[in-house]
Amino acid sequence: MSVFSRADDDGVARGARAIVAFPDMGDAARDSEARLAEAAGLAAAIGIDVIERMAFRLRAPKAATLFGSGQVEQIGQAARMAEAELVIIDGALSPIQQRNLEKALDAKVIDRTGLILEIFGERARTAEGRLQVELAHLDYQAGRLVRSWTHLERQRGGFGFLGGPGETQIEADRRLIRDRMAKLRRELEQVARTRSLHRARRKRAPWPIVALVGYTNAGKSTLFNRMTGADVMAENLLFATLDPTMRQIGLPGIDKVILSDTVGFVSDLPTQLVAAFRATLEEVISADLIVHVRDISHPDSEAQAADVEAVLDDIGARGEGGAPIIEAWNKLDLLEGDEHEAVLGESARRDDVVTLSALTGEGVEALRLMLSARLSQGSRMRTLSLDPGDGAGIAWLHAHGEVVAQEMEEEALVIDVRLSDADYDRFQSRGLSA
Repeated sequence: MSVFSRADDDGVARGARAIVAFPDMGDAARDSEARLAEAAGLAAAIGIDVIERMAFRLRAPKAATLFGSGQVEQIGQAARMAEAELVIIDGALSPIQQRNLEKALDAKVIDRTGLILEIFGERARTAEGRLQVELAHLDYQAGRLVRSWTHLERQRGGFGFLGGPGETQIEADRRLIRDRMAKLRRELEQVARTRSLHRARRKRAPWPIVALVGYTNAGKSTLFNRMTGADVMAENLLFATLDPTMRQIGLPGIDKVILSDTVGFVSDLPTQLVAAFRATLEEVISADLIVHVRDISHPDSEAQAADVEAVLDDIGARGEGGAPIIEAWNKLDLLEGDEHEAVLGESARRDDVVTLSALTGEGVEALRLMLSARLSQGSRMRTLSLDPGDGAGIAWLHAHGEVVAQEMEEEALVIDVRLSDADYDRFQSRGLSA
């Protein structure tokens, strides 16, 4: 389902010409040029050709059109000169503002939320991803049925023998959307239950889970491929991959770790998407360690990091009860001279940062060492001798430690297991022989 589609014409095709307009309210963490560049990148991700970028400083948004009348005229003139089929507003539009702008500009108009939803709709590959994206689309469209589409003003016949006033087309469309959203939510609840079962199964196994998170195009998938030998799509595009992927890797001193590559974040991520993708994002919540991959070469790296942290806060992955977080400062190969040295110096002063280039492999081994150290922090290898019939003790060690090896020696089962001091004390306090 496309947010471009309308009742009276076809959607915008790949290669369509567009202009981007950014309403600068003076409260953005990035300057207008950076926002316009990112919006153009989002459009390019689905094959839209951005001809011109425009920024307008707004003292106060207009209820009817967001922009002032003179600014709307400038946008319209630019669209006509560029022969643009689409106008992208890099901000949030109300349904009324969207309708009024389309009338004034005589062109299709979408806002930042609509653009991001369109990207997700094109990129989702798995059944779960498609369910999540469709639910987000419908949630977004439900409030936009007030647009001036003539077919929505028609009236349908009533039900029952006596007829009655019937319902307008807009009411029928809203009812159909509500019904479809309810069905999608039920299907996603089943997905969430299945994921919960998988997570519970992984929790019973002594394999730690490491989740890669980060701003879109920070290089998560490239790093994932480098560490796992996988072939996840990794291109210089915003939202190159959407569906989460998990692979088994080994780390120094740890035979098995599950590495998870998650969807990229972006500033002003639509709330519909955060809600729809909650089942997927819960994989981050259940991780033992989170690696925040940052594009340290990007001029807005700090603002991007703040956006990622905001989403992590929103889903409850940070703070009390959340997993520890380390940062992987990626794309070191794009820095030169003093800038390169400054980044290395800053990272050296912190114990939660690794600098690397996922593309060249520089620093990746240092990340592997840090992951191993963090995951085994407070744990030591211990050799325990148990009665072979002590099923409870054997099961407890498998559930709470990392069993590296076990073999029979004479009449005892000797287990090499990595346990923290606290777990070792609990093991002894249970009255299980060691």
